[in-house]
Amino acid sequence: MPDILKTTLEVLGRLVPARFRADIPVVPVVRLSGVIGMSTPLRPGLMLSSVARALERAFATRHARAVALVINSPGGSPTQSHLIMRRIRQLAEEKKIPVLAFIEDVGASGGYMLACAADEIICDQYSIVGSIGVVGGSFGFPKLMEKLGIERRLYTSGDNKVMLDPFQPEKPEDVKRIKAIQKDIHGHFIALVKERRGIKLKGTDKVLFSGEFWTAQTAVEFGLADSIGDIRSALRERYGDKVRTPLVSGDRSLFGRKVAGVSLADALGNRGGLADDLVSALEARALWSQYGL
Repeated sequence: MPDILKTTLEVLGRLVPARFRADIPVVPVVRLSGVIGMSTPLRPGLMLSSVARALERAFATRHARAVALVINSPGGSPTQSHLIMRRIRQLAEEKKIPVLAFIEDVGASGGYMLACAADEIICDQYSIVGSIGVVGGSFGFPKLMEKLGIERRLYTSGDNKVMLDPFQPEKPEDVKRIKAIQKDIHGHFIALVKERRGIKLKGTDKVLFSGEFWTAQTAVEFGLADSIGDIRSALRERYGDKVRTPLVSGDRSLFGRKVAGVSLADALGNRGGLADDLVSALEARALWSQYGL
């Protein structure tokens, strides 16, 4: 190629916007932040319906070398955690694009399940990682009901339809039943972690899957994470100083607000109102506080 033609092409190439240039590496970034699954119209949680579009856009990015997940979640719904995790894996396998997870404050319980979607997990040195277990809780008000003179009237068909009703005394058989369900979910969680982390795991099942959580260095030693670092440094080390890291979000409405998994019709039809939002906020606060946050 004549020098003048080569020079001309180089000059023209520099005029092309960076997002269209194949010579500049691109790693789209998707944030997965917040409590998973707990949702009211005013406090949308992290759900597949609210992140699916962002994930699809990230994996469809032209010239993407990898997709980066920035995770900051104390967990929540095991179902929504698994649905998001499986969708990430489906897209990664379809597009043949590696996935890198960067844990910020917390990647615990369902938040750690999200991180397991990645081929590599990188944490800040102060990150909290782990809590591979299942938890459930409720309140009981039977004595308060009796003291206030309130009579509970409940009509059901099915012996176990009101299992763990907070307005009735706790029954040992109900507790046994819910613990069996939790054990089953925990077993699936353990199998998923073993499938994704494989021979990287170090330590006994009794320790790793006890529900305990650790700071980043210990998590790396146990093989639950791969290294300590930050997204900017890690991506520059892998793909060079010119790497582009566009933040990919979901669709937006006419007025620029994010379109979450709850529609306007859902919001207008909500009957719980402030009470539901208050309970949701308390539950979310309780999840974060487990990790000192």
